[in-house]
Amino acid sequence: MSLLLKNARVVDPASGLDAPRDVLVVDGRVARVAASIPAGEAAVLDLAGLVVCPGFLDMHVHLREPGHEWKETIATGTRAAAAGGFTGVACMPNTEPPIDSRSVVEFVLAQAREHGVVPVYPIGCVSKGQEGQELAEMGDMAIAGARGFSDDGKPVASAGLMRRALEYATIFDLPVIDHCEEPTLVAGGVVHEGAVSTRLGLAGWPGVAEDVMVQRDILLAEYTGGHVHIAHMSTGRAAELVRRAKAAGIRVTCEVTPHHLVLTDEAVAGYDPDAKMNPPLRAEEDRERLLAALSDGTVDAIATDHAPHHADEKCVEFSRAPFGVVGLETAVSIGLDRLVRGGRVDLSRFVSLMSTGPARVLRLNKGSLAPGADADITVLDLERRVRVEPEEFRSKSANTPFSGWSLTGAPVMTLVAGRIVHDAR
Repeated sequence: MSLLLKNARVVDPASGLDAPRDVLVVDGRVARVAASIPAGEAAVLDLAGLVVCPGFLDMHVHLREPGHEWKETIATGTRAAAAGGFTGVACMPNTEPPIDSRSVVEFVLAQAREHGVVPVYPIGCVSKGQEGQELAEMGDMAIAGARGFSDDGKPVASAGLMRRALEYATIFDLPVIDHCEEPTLVAGGVVHEGAVSTRLGLAGWPGVAEDVMVQRDILLAEYTGGHVHIAHMSTGRAAELVRRAKAAGIRVTCEVTPHHLVLTDEAVAGYDPDAKMNPPLRAEEDRERLLAALSDGTVDAIATDHAPHHADEKCVEFSRAPFGVVGLETAVSIGLDRLVRGGRVDLSRFVSLMSTGPARVLRLNKGSLAPGADADITVLDLERRVRVEPEEFRSKSANTPFSGWSLTGAPVMTLVAGRIVHDAR
């Protein structure tokens, strides 16, 4: 089957391309990119006025299956991903049971094949049961298809265990993705420690609790030669630590979420549990330093940390509500409006953060429109005006801090292996 995408602006950071081009897809792969391609026998999609990019990849998603299907399933989560412009998602292992064995990795992949709209890349646990005591069967999980290892939802508190995880993951050339939180410094905190937490009378969570663990992980990565990836980085100091480590040649990468890039701890001033996330929203200084790291190349990926919760779980006192917000269906529009249109990054850099960057971190042969590449494609309308309406989400959950926001720019079509899985043109 052949499909010809005509008259689009093609943005492919992997090749440095940003120009009007046609893209020919044959049998699920990119066959040719050129200024003008005759249709021949291909079906033609006229995408004049739209932007064609390598498929966006969300490398940090909680799909909740197995065990918490009332919040999200692989079916609903991947539908939300497709609607949000993502051609693939990496799912975190804090399920029930956790993804800590080959059998659970295989279960997730089987469910994704049967019910998924976009590919799912499982992330296996670092420790058995996420208990932080002994390594999970990392080799078995890697062979089964795990694309990295993490105890996300919990930090790898033991430096010894983190060292062994980095050493073992190196055998499979996969990253260890750490949720950087020093538990004794967090000590029950629910919001960033600062003026807002004091004013609201809520237990504070200091940024140094993240910074300490980021520095520890960088030192261990240097010592072992392993690849550590810092999940949902939220502090300015952490960004500076990663910047210095990269300059020193240490194998460290990092991601930042849309909510940490556009919100501060002032968003919790009304005790809104939909503004409660882990790590918490930080101060304006941290946000500005994260944005600087985004533009100077320190940050490798924007990831949503999509964390669905049922409305009943969030509809309680702020201190009792679970951490987490959904993000699959808002991330691209937030980025296009507040980051690209706001002048913080150009479009090519944004596309790289959403596609090429996360693909590199997870060792996936994705994030490019080069001939022979999988035809995973995200199509953007930079002028589409959208309003965030949680009741219209494909996700089972609607816990978003962006409800009611009006944004300019949106994903309008998603293709996986040349097949249209979402079309909102």
